[in-house]
Amino acid sequence: MMQGIPIGEAANHSGVKVPTIRYYEKIGLLPAALRSEGNRRHYGDADLRRLVFIRHARELGFEIEAIRALLTLQDDPSQPCATADVIAKARLAEVEQRIRSLTALKVELELMVDGCSHGHVATCRVIEVLADHGQCSTRNTKVHISKILVGRANCCKKSGLQFFVRAA
Repeated sequence: MMQGIPIGEAANHSGVKVPTIRYYEKIGLLPAALRSEGNRRHYGDADLRRLVFIRHARELGFEIEAIRALLTLQDDPSQPCATADVIAKARLAEVEQRIRSLTALKVELELMVDGCSHGHVATCRVIEVLADHGQCSTRNTKVHISKILVGRANCCKKSGLQFFVRAA
């Protein structure tokens, strides 16, 4: 009789989707699963703990290679934790930079929205600023905008125009 649980149950217990579990196994973050006579994957308690670790690290924004290094450290608990500290501090620095960028983006959007008279597009501050980056107060600040929905402004309500801004 095969010990462990099938991949679907492992996904339910760990909160990691089945294709992602297969991917983690393929790239070596998760050891190859035991296989049943029918060649179905089965996972033990250690695999589930590892999946939860990986999922939590991903939720905190750690990259795959950082997670790989952290797992290597976890696999040898007698090592000093200096490397783990360096990895976590690097991630913290990335988050702090991101916060600075998002704060600058928020200020710019607030200025743009506050400057809009809600009249006609011809006098819409949002349209003016978007058309001429030189009018941005943060034009010298590098602001990455692509992934997170930051805000939605309903400028020039009479014209019904709406726009969305996505930040990295």
